[in-house]
Amino acid sequence: METSGSPGQAIRTLTVPSEELREALAPAAGAIRLAVWDFDSAPAGIDPAEVDAVVLPYTGSPDLRSALPAAPGLKLVQTQTTGYDGVTDLVGPGVGIATASGVHAAATAELAVGLALASLRGIDDAVRNQREGLWRPRRYPGLADRRVLLVGVGGIGREIQRRLDAFDVLLTRVGSSARDDESGHVHAASELVALAPTHDVVIVITPLTEATQGLIGAEVLAALPDGALVVNVARGPVVDTEALTREVVAGRLRAALDVVDPEPLPAEHPLWRAPGALITPHVGGNSGAFWPRIVRLLERQLHLLGSSAAPENLVQRGPWG
Repeated sequence: METSGSPGQAIRTLTVPSEELREALAPAAGAIRLAVWDFDSAPAGIDPAEVDAVVLPYTGSPDLRSALPAAPGLKLVQTQTTGYDGVTDLVGPGVGIATASGVHAAATAELAVGLALASLRGIDDAVRNQREGLWRPRRYPGLADRRVLLVGVGGIGREIQRRLDAFDVLLTRVGSSARDDESGHVHAASELVALAPTHDVVIVITPLTEATQGLIGAEVLAALPDGALVVNVARGPVVDTEALTREVVAGRLRAALDVVDPEPLPAEHPLWRAPGALITPHVGGNSGAFWPRIVRLLERQLHLLGSSAAPENLVQRGPWG
């Protein structure tokens, strides 16, 4: 673990987005002052110019673009999400960015597998039939013996892989580049079109970057076999929504989506009414496991920051470069 006593890295004041979180972290704060800043209004009882570090809200759409410049001494932005898309555009390279990597892994992995199971066993159809009092038994493909293409081999990808082991699937993993690891071979993203025709299920959990935007595009989707299922628990723009919508509305593919593009999906969007679509409102990491895990992470961050050490999960090092 890197440490440094440089005054440029000293964190004296950290803001959190709620009083509940401030109270939970108070015992671990040490000499670091905690204040509340929800980004919908000014920080409570403190001049923004005194703020060294901020924890961003987990949900909602605060106006960070106008709020963060009010803190000219900012050294660290801590997200409560695994993704950090958009944050780098709001702060300069001199500001560190840390994510909540690991906090959401178990919850997102269980939702990914849950969405796949629900779609492949027809649970979504059963719910619709229940509303009408209809008893319509039929044979669904199920998850056992399915050929699954897992796009994304980071922390959440590994948790999905671990859970899939119990379901007797035939798993192929895809990362940014081809390589071998302790679990075997990882294919390159450039191989997706060639891999698609031999897979029944695609689970997407890659980060959103310039390289992954539209990664699951029209060509990949067209290469999938009839009846294949696309599960997206990554970010909406990783999948071409327009191309996916055409395939699902036509009845050729199915989709189980926790994220969409745009988000939220407009009420008139045809995916809402497509029989082959199952949609949850971006709740992958938002389970009962979230609160204790984010508190534990932030407690560790406070300990590290209090001793002038680099925080965990830095994706932009800033003062700790």
